[in-house]
Amino acid sequence: MIPYENSYKTPTVLIVDDVPANLDVLVENLQQENIELVVALSGEEGYRLANEIKPDLILLDIMMPGVDGYETCRRLKATRETTDIPVVFLTAKDNERDIEQGLCLGAVDYISKPFSMPILKARLRNHLALKHKSNLLVQLACTDELTRVANRRHFDYVIERELSRAQRNQTDLSVIMIDVDHFKLFNDHYGHPEGDRCLKQVSRALSSVLHRPADLLARYGGEEFIVLLPETDADGAADIAEKLRQAVFSLSIPHQNSDSDDRVTISLGVATCRPKESQIVEDLLESADKALYQAKTHGRNRFTAACHSTHHN
Repeated sequence: MIPYENSYKTPTVLIVDDVPANLDVLVENLQQENIELVVALSGEEGYRLANEIKPDLILLDIMMPGVDGYETCRRLKATRETTDIPVVFLTAKDNERDIEQGLCLGAVDYISKPFSMPILKARLRNHLALKHKSNLLVQLACTDELTRVANRRHFDYVIERELSRAQRNQTDLSVIMIDVDHFKLFNDHYGHPEGDRCLKQVSRALSSVLHRPADLLARYGGEEFIVLLPETDADGAADIAEKLRQAVFSLSIPHQNSDSDDRVTISLGVATCRPKESQIVEDLLESADKALYQAKTHGRNRFTAACHSTHHN
């Protein structure tokens, strides 16, 4: 599951240079900084590592055999997963046209060799501080203010991306729609502050079930949540749905208007597809929504899988 915490992590800096002596000097001088250093000896290796570890900043040499720094930067900026990683060119090419070319490719800075190590460190800190603030802004834009899980805007973005990936790789994609049972009655009886508290507890319980980085829990609106499960077949999604149901049931939040043991419960609708070229997100969501309606119709506190039988306690 994607975390939505404001906890600070040590930033990672990727250094790409084909000369080992240059890397040694940089590592020796930068290892006292509060950063994790990763090195690459070619543009190809640098591009691969950038996609693998998603560094916070890349120091990139230009003059390298094979894929040079310009081409490496071009590839990084053309790839969705790495396009927002700041790139700083660190090179002996220092004429005006070289600098212009580097900046036009999307680099945030251009430092000419030989350079002053104190100035390099200061500029490095500034770029990392800006990246940290940028990350926080992105996180805030993607996070539901009350529950601190993903919001619907972020979910809509991620499901489109995951559907495309599932189409390319011909893998299963599952969605679970979740509704807190009789939540309006809960609010009417206990008050909106308790309703907010309830939604926070429910979101934490749901989050505790999801362990894979790609799994996504989002607040879909009001008392509705939704879970996205890439590379998960119907049986796997059904297993997760039952664990989600049990996690909320085990909270034992009092609800005198509940259909089940006077406690807060959830109903869930599960849908799974192996998307074809023509598959659209709306089809998958509609299937999950219909399954959710069936779960509520059959008594709530249960899940129903599209085209599968209803499960409940």
